[in-house]
Order: sequence, then C-alpha cells, then structure tokens
Amino acid sequence: MGWAGKLLGAVVVLGGACAAAGWFLSAPVRLDAGTIAELGAGDAVKGRRIFFAGGCASCHARPKAEGDARFELAGGVELKTPFGTFVAPNISQDAKDGIGAWSMEDFANAMLKGISPSGEHLYPAFPYASYARMKPSDVADLYAFLKTLPAVSGKAPGHQLSFPFNIRRGIGLWKLAYLSDRPVVDLPADAPEAVVAGRYLVEGPGHCGECHTPRDFAGGPKKAEWLAGAVAAEGDGIVPNITSGEGGIGDWSAEDIASYLENGLTPDFDSVGGAMVEVQKNMAELPPEDRAAIAAYLKAIPPHPNGYPPRKPQG
Repeated sequence: MGWAGKLLGAVVVLGGACAAAGWFLSAPVRLDAGTIAELGAGDAVKGRRIFFAGGCASCHARPKAEGDARFELAGGVELKTPFGTFVAPNISQDAKDGIGAWSMEDFANAMLKGISPSGEHLYPAFPYASYARMKPSDVADLYAFLKTLPAVSGKAPGHQLSFPFNIRRGIGLWKLAYLSDRPVVDLPADAPEAVVAGRYLVEGPGHCGECHTPRDFAGGPKKAEWLAGAVAAEGDGIVPNITSGEGGIGDWSAEDIASYLENGLTPDFDSVGGAMVEVQKNMAELPPEDRAAIAAYLKAIPPHPNGYPPRKPQG
C-alpha cells in the first residue's frame, strides 16, 4: 500500500473514531436517582405559581387564548427561527396527544434535562436550558398543577426543520456547551434575600434570558451579555436591554419594575406591547413578593450597554 492509501486509511479510522466519540458524547443523560428523590409528591396549589412564573400558557395555550382557555394547553404557537420553525406541543392531560400519560419522572427529565419519555433530546426552543436551574420540588409542584388542568385532544403540528437541525442526536453536543444548573450571575454571600429569590425566578422558571440575552452562531446564550438585549428569536424586532444602566432600565426604580410587571404600565405611562404582553399577564398572577424579588435582582445585576437601540421594555 502506498502512502496515499495509508493516508486515506488513517483518515477513515480517525473519522470513525470522531464519529464514535460524538455519538457517545451526544447521548441523552437522564436525572440521577438523588434528584428524582428530591421531587417529592408535588403540591398543585404551589404549582399554580410556578405555572405562571414559567409562562406555560404563553406558548402552550392556543394562539390568542384568553381567560380559562389559557389553561387548555393544546399547543400550536409557532416560533420561527434561523434554524427552522418550532411548534409548541400539546402539554394538556390528554393521554394520547398531550402529556397525560407522563410520570412525574418523565416530566422532570423533560424540564431539567431536555429528555423526552422515549429518551430523545428535546429541542431547546423549549427553554429547559433555563428550567435546569429550577428546584426539583418546584418541578413536582408544577406537574401536580398541570394534572388539575383539562385534557385537550389533538396533536399540534410538528416542527419544520431542515438538515442538519432535524437530527435530534446533535442536540446532545449543544447541551454539553450550554446546559447547566449553575446560576448565571454570581452573587455575594451577603446578597439580600430578595435578590437571591429574584435570581432564581429570572434565571430559572421565568427564563427571561431566553429572549433578552443575545445568542451565538449555535443558538446558545452569550452569558457575558446577560439580559443585554437581543434580536428577537423570530428575527423581527429587538428584545430590549433590561440591565440596570445606560441603554437599559437604569432609570427605573425597583418599584417601577414591579409595578410594570403587575399592571403593564411603564413609568412614562406607556402600555406593555408585543411579546411582552403575554409575559406581563403571567407576572401579574404572581404574589407581590415575587415581582419585588424580580425587580431587586434586575437592579442588582451589572449594567451592560450594547449595540441595540436603547429601548425601554415595552415588548
């Protein structure tokens, strides 16, 4: 065999080794037994709070649903991105078309690890990269609350993705880079309790960074620019900088922020608009201390001027 043949053979062997390593590294990883044990029985009353903190109805209720229809989680909302169009699935209690047949462990693996009951990776359009920071007990409470909601028949349409984004196994490599249960912002040991509580709500169930943080070429959040504003995921419009500083909401007081989350009015008496309308509806359902904690956290994190047009958070 000549040198060319040997080179080709080496390339084939190396390529095979890389493929094998990639397949191994991209394997779905489920929750460990210790985390499963932390779930507990779940409390539906407490779970209602987590339902609104997590904005479940914003994506999983039918488009433009109002009132009690927001608890009919039939899915169907489309998120058009550079990677394709993702469609929020039915997560109602229908055993066939929704998640009614899921166990609590199935649900916790989806929320915290992005793994389906069948063992497939879920696409991170479902914000499990944020939910991964949630307390297992809160996940159990949310599961218990969802069990009280109606079953709605009918599957939502599937995602519309082209190659290679339609290959779920590759998401395992994405998770290696971006999935973590660690807080994004390190707080001092003596940080006020409200700020710590706000960090949990914003970085975890509230998943504010999913929209307000710019993303890199792979769709992962640029954590060095946390909450500094971004192009909307749909590629149409700007999601504003909500850090405390120039270009953000530095001229808002904590009371202004909490009030905005409750009634949708800015300090200048403008009304909430755009995608933020749905978010504000959810925030209005939270206890006042949760909105105050979110405000305290946003005032405590570092300011981050960015290249986006300075805008107040009106959607």
